[in-house]
Amino acid sequence: MTQLRIAEAPLRRDLATPALRAFFNITDRWGLGNEQERVLLGNPGRSTFFRWKGAGDGAIGADVLERISYILGIYKALHILYGDELADEWPSLPNSNAIFAGTTPLAYMLSGGLLAMQTVRRLLDARRGGL
Repeated sequence: MTQLRIAEAPLRRDLATPALRAFFNITDRWGLGNEQERVLLGNPGRSTFFRWKGAGDGAIGADVLERISYILGIYKALHILYGDELADEWPSLPNSNAIFAGTTPLAYMLSGGLLAMQTVRRLLDARRGGL
């Protein structure tokens, strides 16, 4: 277990800059504000968040990398399913699916954290036949 964690650290460091850049590009397309972005990233400290956002680099933990991975997967699935314009609007549109209880997928993810992101990702993968 210790060897695995040691091996993961350099990989996470190498992935940090492109992962953060992709995350902020997506959240910009979705029209999210700083606080929404922070929540999706797991509520890092303000200085850490603004360093990530400003420079697009910095050490990120496995949890943050997992959160970004879900957002990337959601983004990709949305563009496959709905095309560019609707795909970028979809997270902020009210949704009648029972999972969302009449709210938006974004509100669901913001209030439900990592498990909610995972659920949205699985829902979209199932819709596109990717399970």
